[in-house]
Amino acid sequence: MRYFKPFIFSIIMLCLLSSVASAARIEISAPGEQTIPLAATHLLPMGAGYPGLAEEFQQALQGDLELAGLFDLVDPDAFLSDADKLGLRRNEIDFYQWRMLGADALIKGGYKVDGGKLTIELRLFDVITQRLLTGRRYVGKLTDVRNIAHKFADQILKSLTGEKGPFATKIAYISKRTGRKELYLMDVDGHNSMQMTSHRSIVLNPDFSPTRKEFIFTSYRNGNPDLFRKEIYTGRESRLSLKPGLNIGGRYSPDGREIALTLSKDKNSEIYLLGTDGTIHRRLTNHYGIDVDPSWSPKGNEIAFVSDRRGNPNIFIVDIFTLDVTRLTHAGKYNATPAWSPKGDRIAYSRLEEGNFNIFTINPDGSDDRQITFGKGSKEHPRWSPDGRFLIYSYDLHKKKSIWIMRADGTGRKKISAPGSNDSHPAWSGSW
Repeated sequence: MRYFKPFIFSIIMLCLLSSVASAARIEISAPGEQTIPLAATHLLPMGAGYPGLAEEFQQALQGDLELAGLFDLVDPDAFLSDADKLGLRRNEIDFYQWRMLGADALIKGGYKVDGGKLTIELRLFDVITQRLLTGRRYVGKLTDVRNIAHKFADQILKSLTGEKGPFATKIAYISKRTGRKELYLMDVDGHNSMQMTSHRSIVLNPDFSPTRKEFIFTSYRNGNPDLFRKEIYTGRESRLSLKPGLNIGGRYSPDGREIALTLSKDKNSEIYLLGTDGTIHRRLTNHYGIDVDPSWSPKGNEIAFVSDRRGNPNIFIVDIFTLDVTRLTHAGKYNATPAWSPKGDRIAYSRLEEGNFNIFTINPDGSDDRQITFGKGSKEHPRWSPDGRFLIYSYDLHKKKSIWIMRADGTGRKKISAPGSNDSHPAWSGSW
């Protein structure tokens, strides 16, 4: 098996304004509030061209920008002569042409291939003020072209909103494409999928460490649903919790020092806290009901979980210090798989109604319960992007499972699984 190998390329800041807000008129915050007319020109060669490189870069960058929901991309067919000029300096750009096309922002870039080394220079300009908003030089391998596009998309969001995007992160998920449920890793847009386990058994519920390039997951490899840890770069793997019965739903705390999970070693499913060495730190629930699917609050002081202690499965919250438990959801007869937003303001979960699951979000105090997915098929296992702008989830339609991504308000839904891959249970990494 070929394990994921990190690509490392240097990022050199060329020019970044000390205060974007004071130097530019462009200022956006969330999808639907305002869209910025943006022109993204194709990469131009700084020397000999390389077939397909500019097209691959453009596809990745445009996909990210469209998903962001913050931009109105200017039709490339309308571009004028300035689009065919490299123009990486402001005095080399005909801003008047871009204003004629209605663009408020402009992306220009060029690339150079020297042997196996790839260099890409990128700039984002404010057309109105004719100012450089941000510029980067990325150096890597030819295989890094999509990753560079994702990194610059993240930088664009940071420059215009003050918060970095999530496009250069990773998605872990479970796929049955080999006939067995194994763990895989892919880019946020579904490219560069890699098989990470070969347990030839059932693998479930991955979660990324917030501090290391590793994840945890449950596997039946040894006959019992044990919790495993795996280092992504080295491929080293070990069993972390192998108590008799269930060791499922493992979730790292925000600081990476503890893991919440369900154990049934005492004949009932309860939520526990483990150290990263597998030792039990604390039992959080003590009830005859079934308690599963823990999800940490970003402050690390509360955990949302699913319990049938009141009859039907609902979402509850436990304070990890006082052990006080409060009920979060009251509507619906079956609520499951909670996921706490990294911003702390919303909890996503799935609810079963009329034979299908759909995704809802709710405030942590139980108010403003909103349905954000609709239509045929079941949408389950929502997980947030590290910036809280997006959600991924499993979609089951006619027993064909796939991973989808959408904005946090339910708009911009997009399938990222490969056709026929039978994927489910996604998890979103932090910064990569």
